[in-house]
Amino acid sequence: MTRKQKRLSVIGGGLAFLAAAAGLTFYALGQKASYFYMPEEFRAATIAPGQRIRLGGLVEEGSVRRGQGAEVAFSVTDGSASVTVTYTGILPDLFREGQGVITEGTVGANGVFVADSVLAKHDETYMPKEVADGLKEKGVWQEPGS
Repeated sequence: MTRKQKRLSVIGGGLAFLAAAAGLTFYALGQKASYFYMPEEFRAATIAPGQRIRLGGLVEEGSVRRGQGAEVAFSVTDGSASVTVTYTGILPDLFREGQGVITEGTVGANGVFVADSVLAKHDETYMPKEVADGLKEKGVWQEPGS
């Protein structure tokens, strides 16, 4: 093997290694991606049971039902559609009806969203960007003070 062939084989091996590393990285990131849906988009989309997503909107008035222990069921709405969410755990202190919320979890076999985390807005002037943008498009939510 000539010196030029050795150099090209080292460069080729390095490029193959980098391509494999990049491919594995993109594959791992794709497995962790969770798509964001508003309730109306959630109803219209074809989401396989067990697929991990984020669901955002407002906690529907009169929809919070507490079960045994730390079980809670509530509805998330965007003004035109509602999705029933079940959650087992301690809810954030600021969780209440009419507040902005983002839930993350999977879709159950019966179409109910099973959340494993619930995030509520942290004060009166903050709303998660995805939720605020979606609700503004529908005319359901306006900026505080406007």
